[in-house]
Amino acid sequence: MVSVCIIARNEGKVIQSLFENMKSQDYSHKDMEIVLIDSMSTDNTKALMQQFATESEKNGFACVNVYENKKMIQSAGWNVAIEKAKGDIIIRVDAHTMIPSEFVRKSVECIESGEYVCGGARPNIAVPRTKWTDVLLATESSMFGSGIAIYRRKKDKKRYVKSVFHGAYRKEVFEKVGGFNEKLGRTEDNEMHYRIREAGYRICYDPEIISYQHIRSTWRGMIRQKYSNGYWVGLTLGVCSKCLALYHFIPFLFVLSLIAGLVLGLTVSWMPIFLLCIVYGIFCLGNTVLMFLHHKNNLYFLISPLIFLSLHVMYGLGTMVGIAKMPIWRKKVYYQ
Repeated sequence: MVSVCIIARNEGKVIQSLFENMKSQDYSHKDMEIVLIDSMSTDNTKALMQQFATESEKNGFACVNVYENKKMIQSAGWNVAIEKAKGDIIIRVDAHTMIPSEFVRKSVECIESGEYVCGGARPNIAVPRTKWTDVLLATESSMFGSGIAIYRRKKDKKRYVKSVFHGAYRKEVFEKVGGFNEKLGRTEDNEMHYRIREAGYRICYDPEIISYQHIRSTWRGMIRQKYSNGYWVGLTLGVCSKCLALYHFIPFLFVLSLIAGLVLGLTVSWMPIFLLCIVYGIFCLGNTVLMFLHHKNNLYFLISPLIFLSLHVMYGLGTMVGIAKMPIWRKKVYYQ
């Protein structure tokens, strides 16, 4: 049996569409268990989960069960899901997601081909589609925005990687390496996949497996997300520094360079920060021109440089704050 695990907190606006995606899966429903974890939502998320569970027999699933994640953080939610899952294969799916009808089948086929952990492409989508959300989508998806990871692109070849999104796992992998580190409010995937690799398993990226992630539909929401992502990158240094890559710290280094440039400008010369702004501006304007040419009728793309700058600065500032609150310094875990 396959256990599809979904955790959510206050995702009432999007989770119903994910349930529709689950009902449309072309993998045998009688061999699918749906494990739903509510992280103490204050909206109608849990009610929607319970409603979906009552329809499990009509939809042909082996079972649909709803559980609570009283700690509310994602890592704890995944641990509840893994503990409750009865399947030999566990598939993790975020609530803010859209999955095609073949998603579960393709994931299972990859595992049954001999892999122990696998995942695939996870490009971004925007709902609803407007001229403004098209700008946010293009900014988020570009390599200059935050699209450097392999899983953000559809076109690639099958290979072994360090991490995957919406992964499928043989349950024995978790039995060997343990659960998710509950010291981490985010970046739990990076830390878990690091331990999986250290245990001798390989993580397979299969481009035939595709899922889609909803971006934040507002500039403010995207900024808050980037700050929080950067914040947890900083904190993760004190928990498992080896699970992070250099690219995680590029916004942090950019913000440090800005601060250093300002200090030098006030004391020695403005030339360093001038050169930094020139180089950053070239990349920023280059990406903006490419996006604008692709969306010629959308003048909102003209403010893309401001969006890029805000995302990079807020991510970098979040990392600075996270490092300042690093657990090895404060001996305390910070949740956000």
